[in-house]
Amino acid sequence: MKLKDDFITQSIEETQFLVPIGGGAFNVILRSNKTAAFIVDCLKEETTKDAIVDAMSEKYDVARDVIESDVEEILNILRKINALDE
Repeated sequence: MKLKDDFITQSIEETQFLVPIGGGAFNVILRSNKTAAFIVDCLKEETTKDAIVDAMSEKYDVARDVIESDVEEILNILRKINALDE
């Protein structure tokens, strides 16, 4: 899976924004917390849910099941706005 080309990210200070640039139905800018920003950054290249969870596990000292839940939540949000190529 990968973030669609119709979406770009812009960072201002320490906040990342996900911005739709295509002509789709979704036309709102999303502000990401650090967890969501990390996941979105992983999705800038072709990846899998497991690879994202592995990368987060290496970076953060958090239980794997918590990370898996967080990743799934963010992926579901991105699916709802049609931001993922799967």
